Amino acid sequence: MPNQPLPTVQFSLGATAARNLANATVTVPQKGRITPRWLLRLLPYVNVDGGVYRVNRVAREADGQESGVDVLTVESGEVKLPHTFVDYEEQAREYHLSTIQTVLQTHTRVTDLYSNKIDQLREQIRLTIEGVKEREEWELLNNPDFGLLKESAPRAIRTRSGAPTPDDLDELLALVWKKPAFFLAHPRAIAAFGRECTRRGVPPPTVHLFGSPFITWRGVPLVPSEKFEIQGKGKDATTSILLVRVGEADQGVVGLHKAGVTGEVEPGLSVRYMGTNELSIASHLVTRYFAAAVLTEDAIARLDNVNVGQYHDYVYPKA
Repeated sequence: MPNQPLPTVQFSLGATAARNLANATVTVPQKGRITPRWLLRLLPYVNVDGGVYRVNRVAREADGQESGVDVLTVESGEVKLPHTFVDYEEQAREYHLSTIQTVLQTHTRVTDLYSNKIDQLREQIRLTIEGVKEREEWELLNNPDFGLLKESAPRAIRTRSGAPTPDDLDELLALVWKKPAFFLAHPRAIAAFGRECTRRGVPPPTVHLFGSPFITWRGVPLVPSEKFEIQGKGKDATTSILLVRVGEADQGVVGLHKAGVTGEVEPGLSVRYMGTNELSIASHLVTRYFAAAVLTEDAIARLDNVNVGQYHDYVYPKA
């Protein structure tokens, strides 16, 4: 008699059926496009109560130099002292706060029925705010009116060799030598600089900020942001590197925002309930008021023509 398969015998409760009685451990929604946004953390913000920030500067002479103060060093005797005053620019520059806004829509059935341990509305608001802050960092770098890349144009230099070298960063430090706070660059530019340092036998030291490691040059950290645009592809890909001084007290770069607005969840950022329509759709207005200002020209400098595509030239040894 041919062999016949034995009947399947179940000796215990099956895993598939048992899962029907189990509660899954769930995470909040994960979003890969969320970045650390170090610039927003490192930039000191000034509250602009009236929505306008006016930067008063000392007037410049015909040769382009700031008006100076006439003083005299007296060794002895009586001398006629010079008379002096400091003139100001008559047309001071004003920065007007920019606005990022969006309307978040959620169905009340979803927020009512499907909010257990994780609140659906709270997560929708959290992810929307993350998107607003990502856009804010992009604007702080690339906005045509106040973006730091545009503001640094008067003090822009080019790399000597294409790849970012210690010599290039030293040139930036010579331009922003009064209390430089940090370099700001695309992660690929920082990687390219690290390769150049390693090639020269001067690996850059590392410092920890906010619990994360940053490489440094001359004690100044290189802070990554992928909001820098990269021009070109492959070996010809280039970008820029910034060096900034920050803070009002040091006549540096400052962020601007308007605190105390209705529905504020943090300074300058508000979420306002706008009502529920006849389709049971609840709307919330998410608003961010912000800008940036460079108080003096020597607070920022830019390195251009930074080649970030040279990693294609490396030939990795075979295993």
